[in-house]
Amino acid sequence: MKFALCNETYGDQEFGETCDHIARCGYDGIEIAPFTLKEDPREITEAEARVFGERARSAGLEVVGLHWLLVKPAWLHLTTSDPLLQKDTIAFGQHLARTCAAMGGSIMVWGSPKQRNLEDGWNYNDAAGRAADTLRTISETADQLGVTIAMEPLARKETNFLNTAEQAVKLLNLVDHPACRLHLDVKAMSDEELPIARVITENSEYIAHFHANDPNLRGPGTGKVAYPPIVKALREARYDGYISVEVFDYTPDPETIAKDSIAFLKQVFQS
Repeated sequence: MKFALCNETYGDQEFGETCDHIARCGYDGIEIAPFTLKEDPREITEAEARVFGERARSAGLEVVGLHWLLVKPAWLHLTTSDPLLQKDTIAFGQHLARTCAAMGGSIMVWGSPKQRNLEDGWNYNDAAGRAADTLRTISETADQLGVTIAMEPLARKETNFLNTAEQAVKLLNLVDHPACRLHLDVKAMSDEELPIARVITENSEYIAHFHANDPNLRGPGTGKVAYPPIVKALREARYDGYISVEVFDYTPDPETIAKDSIAFLKQVFQS
């Protein structure tokens, strides 16, 4: 199994220094939040993206891809009923696909809970249809670049759209494009009624990417989630992609998070 770390863990540290530390800790890859590279990710050129990718590889890392896609600019929206805003969201998604490919990445994790929330009075199925239209158009561009959109179900306290893997798979079937698949996250799956291992098993054919963390918002192994059943389910699913560490509580410090997380993951995956 290959392991990666999400770069926003390091705050505003210079990108090259982040890459060097992640590599020294023993990770194989880096997953990048676009807003950490430029305040407005629309301004990242493909030439600049290639430089970021080359810097990661010079440290010995593979660029896994992008995540936290719609953090900035924050007004973009997946389920919007505004045709002009939908057009802008599509254009931004296509730009990120080109950015991801230029860096050498192949995965775009689509989380961004606030930027997909349904407004009062919206019909869920209608909103899902609009989201599917948006994602299908972006997927057509991504597919040509070797990039996969990985849709992330998130907990009910974070969003009111796509809270379970089952709902995400229904959306994937609406999108009906091979470049749009499923992303699973341990923290998010902890909110599901089914055990995490069962969520993995029942949706194994759709999984494109995986995040390791804990409902306490910290790294894997820091809370009550039992990882052996998760490892077993991933192995039985023949998942061969990256396990990326994504945390939301950055204490005590990035260096400790990085070292402790990979030590735990290597232990549970090698046992």
